[in-house]
Amino acid sequence: MRSPSIDTVLTASSLPPSRFRPYEWKERLLSVSYAKGGLDRVKVLGSDATGHTGCVNALSWAKGGEVLISSGDDVTVRLWRMDRDNTQEDYPFKCDTVIHTGHRGNVFNAQMLPHSSRVATVSGDSQVRVFDHEKAAGSPGNNGETEYSTRQAAIRIFRCHSGRTKRIVTEDSPDLFLTVSEDGTVRQHDLRVPHSCQGDACPAPLVALNCELSTLSLSPLTPYQFVVAGESPYGYLFDRRHAGRQFAEEWGQPPDSSEVTTCVRRFGRHGRGSHERRGREHITGSRMASSNGHEVLLSYSADGIYLYSTKDDPGVTSMASGESSIVPPNKKRSPPRDRIQASNSEVELMEERSARDVMMEDDIERMLSEHVSPPRTAEQEPLLGDEAADEEDPEARLADNNSDEEEDEDMDEAEERQGDTRYSSVPTILPRARFSGICNVETVKDGTSCVSSHLSQRHFNSLVSPVNFLGPRDEYVVSGSDDGNWFMWEKDTGRLHDILEGDGSVVNVIEGHPYLPLVAVSGIDLTVKLFASTPGPSRFSRLDKSESIINRNAQAARPRRSDLSSLILYYRLARRMAEEGDAGGGADLPQCTFQ
Repeated sequence: MRSPSIDTVLTASSLPPSRFRPYEWKERLLSVSYAKGGLDRVKVLGSDATGHTGCVNALSWAKGGEVLISSGDDVTVRLWRMDRDNTQEDYPFKCDTVIHTGHRGNVFNAQMLPHSSRVATVSGDSQVRVFDHEKAAGSPGNNGETEYSTRQAAIRIFRCHSGRTKRIVTEDSPDLFLTVSEDGTVRQHDLRVPHSCQGDACPAPLVALNCELSTLSLSPLTPYQFVVAGESPYGYLFDRRHAGRQFAEEWGQPPDSSEVTTCVRRFGRHGRGSHERRGREHITGSRMASSNGHEVLLSYSADGIYLYSTKDDPGVTSMASGESSIVPPNKKRSPPRDRIQASNSEVELMEERSARDVMMEDDIERMLSEHVSPPRTAEQEPLLGDEAADEEDPEARLADNNSDEEEDEDMDEAEERQGDTRYSSVPTILPRARFSGICNVETVKDGTSCVSSHLSQRHFNSLVSPVNFLGPRDEYVVSGSDDGNWFMWEKDTGRLHDILEGDGSVVNVIEGHPYLPLVAVSGIDLTVKLFASTPGPSRFSRLDKSESIINRNAQAARPRRSDLSSLILYYRLARRMAEEGDAGGGADLPQCTFQ
């Protein structure tokens, strides 16, 4: 009997996976892992004795997912790799390299440049630093780590920016990368070119806007385009194909001969979010899809996350038409009024207090916007008893000054937040979808340490919001939240896929592994959490509490005033409502929301 030939044996079913199961099959397998859910915390990197000693602001995967880079307020860069000798854990990452950057401010971002061992960092001290630990001689540290000082590992220091530098975007080169700063500029750095930052020797920036910038994103499929955003109600799409191109035919925007790049599109909305204050609109995070090169995510402070496409025509997206394509938030039933007044449950009391607070906020905004104080009736007494007390009491004078200053500040901010007027004629793209439920208004970075503060004003130097795509085809949208959770939505349907506890306070960064169903998350805690697909129920999923979490985030996102002048206004308004309630039959007194 004739034996089967080698061609007969090596059929499609017997070929090795790497030969007959191409990259598309691996993508499909990864998509299924995310689609079935079951993400759970599988590893915590660092502890009280080891790891970072400050908030972890920066995470990035390098070398095809073999290395996880982390950095933060302790101004060190840590490289985590798989421990091949550890066969007891599924994800045995451990830190083997520590680089002391020498930054004098919080490190906001750290990236390894492609095809190299160089690590670039940006910081609150406005400097950009580049390190190469593999070409330096380190010293042994604790727990088998190798430590490198700034003098040993640093190869370049750039001082081109004049404001806090927030983000790095790498290109397909070990020598080129982009940075964005609060000075309103985007700069390209080339390690091949000798450079001195003394005087005016720095090259011209690619972008210079008349507003602070805090986020920058680029897709490897369209490296000639990048999106910037910050203290402006718009995101800006710039195109670097300037020389030798005629943009009038491609974008309808002829380039300015004095600029290096051309702003070809803006990304905007129909109006402010329900919790945004006029003149305080700003974008805290952006991301371009790596799978298609045209989808863009923008995270608006005190609002939500919006999905755009650079392929959409300005002003004629489905969102601008009669039928809105905005993905609505999860529907929640609002109880009847008689039930709210009759029930004593915690949720209903919160709803009742929220309704009263909204009424107070509306009246306070009206009172602050008036140049003349409302007339006082004979029945209403001054807060301190008489007019002379107002003149003698320093706190009362301080409250009046604060009120006047806030009014002037609001007017100034309203004028400033129209965006860069040079690009007011650039066509604006409207969003395809909106994702809501998070809260990203309470975290403040003071330049030296992490603090979580319930501030009344929403104009602050906030950390870049962790918005990102997830999945091999960017099937999911993820974002961190001020409540310590991170949210995961299906991009096409807008359905909330999962809510996972990622930090004890605030989630700052979310980065998915290039080819494994593994997600790295960090925030105010001193540790990095790894999430992966696991069999069985997830211990850290909070999807079953999604309604209460979203309601609580909506309450936290509502503007509050906590300064002295606002407390006085609350007091006066409460007395007025109490007197009207007594006259109308003894309505319940409003509760102080600051107790």
